Amino acid sequence: MLRIALLMLVALLCLVQTALARGAPGPEFSAAELKRILALGPWPPRLPPDPSNRVSGQALAIELGRRLFRDPRMSPVGYIACVTCHQPDRSFTDQKARAHGLADLPRNTPALANLRLQHWFGWGGSSDSLWMASIRPMLDAREFDSNPRIIARIFERDKELAACYVGVFRVSPLRDLQRTTTNVGKALAAYIETFVTGRTPFDDFRAALLRNNAASLPPYPVAAQRGLKLFIGQAGCVACHNGPNFSDGEFHAGRVPAGADAAGAAGVDTGRLEGARMLKASRFNLLGPYNDDPTLSNAKATRRLVVEENARGQYRTPSLRNVAVTAPYMHNGQVEQLQDAVRHVQQWPRGRTTETPAPLAAHQVDDLTAFLLTLTDQYGERRPWSSTAMTECPKARD
Repeated sequence: MLRIALLMLVALLCLVQTALARGAPGPEFSAAELKRILALGPWPPRLPPDPSNRVSGQALAIELGRRLFRDPRMSPVGYIACVTCHQPDRSFTDQKARAHGLADLPRNTPALANLRLQHWFGWGGSSDSLWMASIRPMLDAREFDSNPRIIARIFERDKELAACYVGVFRVSPLRDLQRTTTNVGKALAAYIETFVTGRTPFDDFRAALLRNNAASLPPYPVAAQRGLKLFIGQAGCVACHNGPNFSDGEFHAGRVPAGADAAGAAGVDTGRLEGARMLKASRFNLLGPYNDDPTLSNAKATRRLVVEENARGQYRTPSLRNVAVTAPYMHNGQVEQLQDAVRHVQQWPRGRTTETPAPLAAHQVDDLTAFLLTLTDQYGERRPWSSTAMTECPKARD
């Protein structure tokens, strides 16, 4: 609640600044800068269904995934579900430094929004599809500690859920337990694909710039405009946080803040190195038998992936959309405040180079933070959540 109050105060200060600054000029953007800004959209994106998941985008699969997402029966203890860590009133995260299922985990719970735009999943990229990423927690002893038999058992005990499964996949969930586990992951993925953040003040500002009509520019804090100029320029943020989702989807070296304990230290958590090894060894990757794209064209990156020592300590670039409500930050959750995250990241090399930008001044950190606050949509922390089915599942036969 304190964090929400602080965010509301910052937002109010931005509104006051905007009101005071009406008529005051913002920074000028060069043609090159405008090109970089326009590349951060449009939003929301239009994406086709995932070719590796034959039920991607199907309404009935989405409904099955919605039910499974909050069903604790997939865990043998009966109280762990996807929603345990990915809570709708906390931006589908848990607001903890590190996730906790059946045991403590070394990494922060990632936000689920806009994952359809990624091509690697998890901080270390241990999955190459969203459905594989949905399977992994179920089988992890630290999270669900489940197995194909336990997952199939929920359909034995719940005829209505079994009927929904058959309606989606046209086969009994008891016929092939490995396939059932995969299909559960695909139904969950179909549901998670619907988590798309809304338009933000930045998107409206960008759209007005695209129209090249100064008179149509919406109210947008001058501090945020200065922060945007830093973001695409001096601060170098756009080297990694680019595109409409503000993420290049790739892996870069992370650094642990001073005072972090050994459980989150880069020397213990090898990041992409471990993730690549897990991905290549998994039967659920896109090169395996469960990819629904017969051409395997979506598996090219997995085929080319080489497990190399230089991947140690690298982590996937997170999206910055709704970043104001997804604290704590970094792969190990060691940074609590957005401004501190800005200061911390400024110590890192940019993109694929070893160049580290000069430290930002205090007022520049404030401006950059003001810009990041404008990447949050109207729902903020509380994502839309409905207990009402969007599509009715078939009824179980007596």
